[in-house]
Amino acid sequence: MTNAMTTTSAIQTAGKAKSKLSPRRKVYEVGMRTLLYLSAGATCLLLLFLIGYIFVEGMPNLTWEFLTTEESVLNDTVGILPAIQNTVYVVVVTLLFALPLGVGAAIYLTEYATNRKLVTAIEFATETLAGIPSILYALVGMLVFCQMMKLGTTLLAGSLTLVIMTLPTIIRTTQESLKTVPQGYREGALGLGAGKWHMIRTIVLPDSIDGIVTGCILSIGRIVGESAVLMFTAGMSTGLQDFFSKGGLTHSSGATLTVALYGYAKENARFDLAFSVALVLLVITLVINLAAKLAGKRLKK
Repeated sequence: MTNAMTTTSAIQTAGKAKSKLSPRRKVYEVGMRTLLYLSAGATCLLLLFLIGYIFVEGMPNLTWEFLTTEESVLNDTVGILPAIQNTVYVVVVTLLFALPLGVGAAIYLTEYATNRKLVTAIEFATETLAGIPSILYALVGMLVFCQMMKLGTTLLAGSLTLVIMTLPTIIRTTQESLKTVPQGYREGALGLGAGKWHMIRTIVLPDSIDGIVTGCILSIGRIVGESAVLMFTAGMSTGLQDFFSKGGLTHSSGATLTVALYGYAKENARFDLAFSVALVLLVITLVINLAAKLAGKRLKK
């Protein structure tokens, strides 16, 4: 009852203060609110325009044969099944390496590291790495993974290069999410006798899972949309790969959907097929993001 009365009085006080505003202040508030609404509306309209334009241009050529066959001059077929397969492979392998490393590094920097100068230096390094152009990662991946480690131009080399490229994003987003957990939660858990790792696993991580999922979604968007890195390290093959044959995982070379889109638009000038590939890429990204959101909710529970 007391809380309800306090809330009511606070609302009444705010209303009186608002009514006492000068005409100039009222005009300023209305103007700023209008700008905010216009900005939000413009953002939503731009997103709807992009999705609608890709859908209208890409839907006419999106057939079952296009989705389930590979490109072949002999059979006179044009398909993107190998590109879909390669895209899923690259996303899974990259996240398989990047998520544990990124989340683990963020936990160490936030919860365990005591040398603040070292932590500051690492944070500065990760922020710098996050802003480096992808073409530089492509050159480093080609020299290190393709030549020095003798992996050749393979999907595995491309995935490992993308691991390095997405690690800074995962580390920084996870760190910021961990820092939002109130310190009282940690102190309460430790005061009740919980160990350090038990406290992190049962208190800190569940409360910061939203930020971890956000980092995962941002990383997926960068992985799926990357072309320069994969053209240098994964190749542009359009044939189906047998990942489960002898040496299949380390000797497979292929183009992802983004690289295939580049090939259709730039090399072949087939913009109709490029828009169809863009539509498939949009749907796959949406499905992966929704799956990440659902996984985050389940992990939080």
